[in-house]
Amino acid sequence: MPVTLKEVAERAGVSRSAVSRTYTEGASVSPKTRAKVEKAAAALSYSPNALASSLTTGRTKLIGLVSNNFHNPIFLNVFDQFTKGLQQRGLRPLLVNLTDETDPAASLRMLRAYSVDGVIVASSTLPASFAEAFKDVGIPVVHSFGRQSPSPKVNVLGIDNIEAGRMAAKTLIARGYTRVAFLGGPELATSTQDRLAGFEETIKTAPQVQMSVSFATNYSFDAGRAEMLKLLESTPAEAYFCGDDVLSIGALSAIQDAGLRVPDDIGVIGLNDMEMAGWENINLTTIHNPIAQIINSSIELIEASLKDENRHPEARLFACTIVERGTLRPLP
Repeated sequence: MPVTLKEVAERAGVSRSAVSRTYTEGASVSPKTRAKVEKAAAALSYSPNALASSLTTGRTKLIGLVSNNFHNPIFLNVFDQFTKGLQQRGLRPLLVNLTDETDPAASLRMLRAYSVDGVIVASSTLPASFAEAFKDVGIPVVHSFGRQSPSPKVNVLGIDNIEAGRMAAKTLIARGYTRVAFLGGPELATSTQDRLAGFEETIKTAPQVQMSVSFATNYSFDAGRAEMLKLLESTPAEAYFCGDDVLSIGALSAIQDAGLRVPDDIGVIGLNDMEMAGWENINLTTIHNPIAQIINSSIELIEASLKDENRHPEARLFACTIVERGTLRPLP
């Protein structure tokens, strides 16, 4: 049977309330009493009950971690880093899978039922209104990988997707491609819209370059492969900016199965710089998304918001860089 608070109190020779205060953040307890309690707890291998503690403090330390794209393997890394980072700070992640969900009502009901202290929305496809729904009911929230805004209603962290689109276009123009294409994720996703906007804006400055546009059904290997197989049925472009690495890897699979060579016949550039992109058999030229920095900063902001719920929302923007590998022709 688990060791009880009463047993610790008896062994330490103190009251049960003294033991409770010892393990309650911010509660008043003398150094002498704390030492007695900690010594008794160590001898009995006692661990405080987190749920019981939450009844006393009114804090569960639960952080809802919400995402809607479990098709993309990059989120395995994202959730690994988020859960480790939250746990290191004494917070407990509660993972919520909202694949194909765009209405916050379902997750809002669930997370309120669990009495979460805060929410991190980890998605580049959900609109700003999704994260704002949590703030509207008084839950501190951070939108990681969200759409940038000069005056956000909630904390938003991510990259400038419009600038990422510009970077991809400049990279293709510099290599002399004259027929290029944008192969994006879901057409209504905010990240897709912004990456396309930046790409198209820059391509228009190069009159010698023709551009086409298509969209995959979601950010996944299968969706990228399926869309590229369709495109290969007619005359393909010389190079594609795929709005995500996992789309790019699906596209590479389709190109290779068609008997074409990369980058000799078709060039590909992705976005995110996921670990798989650097594998020798993939070797994808891509745009690096500083995911680790965004996650660390997101955890810092949710922690700060828990301490001060009236804290003014921030928008934090992180710079991207081109990662040169082997799926584009070299610079002339």
